Amino acid sequence: MTTVRRRPSQYQTSFPLEELSVVQADGTELRLACKRLSWSALEDEARLAKPRFLHDPDREPAVYTHVLPQAPPGPPRYHSSFTDPEGGGPRLLVEWVEGRELYQVGEREHWEAAASWLGRMHVALAADLDRHAGRGRLLEYDANHYRVWLERAGEFARAPGQPRSRAVAVERIAHRYEEAIEELLALPRTVIHGEFYASNVLVAGEPGAPRIAPVDWELAAAAPGVVDLAALTSGSGWSDRDRRAIVAAYRSTIPSGAPSVRDLDLARLHLAVQWLGWAPPSWQPPADQRQDWRGEALALVEELGL
Repeated sequence: MTTVRRRPSQYQTSFPLEELSVVQADGTELRLACKRLSWSALEDEARLAKPRFLHDPDREPAVYTHVLPQAPPGPPRYHSSFTDPEGGGPRLLVEWVEGRELYQVGEREHWEAAASWLGRMHVALAADLDRHAGRGRLLEYDANHYRVWLERAGEFARAPGQPRSRAVAVERIAHRYEEAIEELLALPRTVIHGEFYASNVLVAGEPGAPRIAPVDWELAAAAPGVVDLAALTSGSGWSDRDRRAIVAAYRSTIPSGAPSVRDLDLARLHLAVQWLGWAPPSWQPPADQRQDWRGEALALVEELGL
């Protein structure tokens, strides 16, 4: 007889997540993560925080099924996806990885290991990008994708109750962002995670040989790989020396065409603009992703000479 125990997960994600323990007749236990994928499953705060136009409940299962088997080992193993017969909508079942979120890990070598894994994934998946994009239902970082964040940022900056200084700052960025878009479109592309922040990377296994297990692939995309690297190194509180070491670990995996300092700054600018246009002013991002994105965007357009 097989028994199933379930409990809400303590791991915080925008979509509801349960931890399942499946004990089979022979006594072996299978631990799974069960994630609800429908828009209706989100609580009001999560709905406010997540742009609706990005949502595709079939994307994450498709990425696990068709794309990640060609990536380096590490992410949770895929088990199945299904529609809840009791009306709970689509669900995803993957391996439960017992680990710590990267932002809770202080040792720099684990961050370097995450950067190294990321670079190997980008290299492994770049060659067959068109097939991955189709079968994985990937988002496309085209000119419209970059511009929509600036449009949303302007809309939110002009919302009632917002200081005039916010709208003025976004206007200053907007006048110079088009050149950045052209440069971003010219960068080499691959499959990216799309939210490779430290809160979405689990570290498991032995300290000397950690398993890097990125989770939450719902915004996987065809885009410049350096966007993921910018996410990994944002808001981490590292010194410049430590951040350079993490970036170097990524670059060491790229056989040719490793991203330059300018490429990384362009990706950082994109992330700053994206966060400015992510959600209405009434929403606040998670603590590990909270920073002065407006100030960062203004500084970057100056540094980049746009």
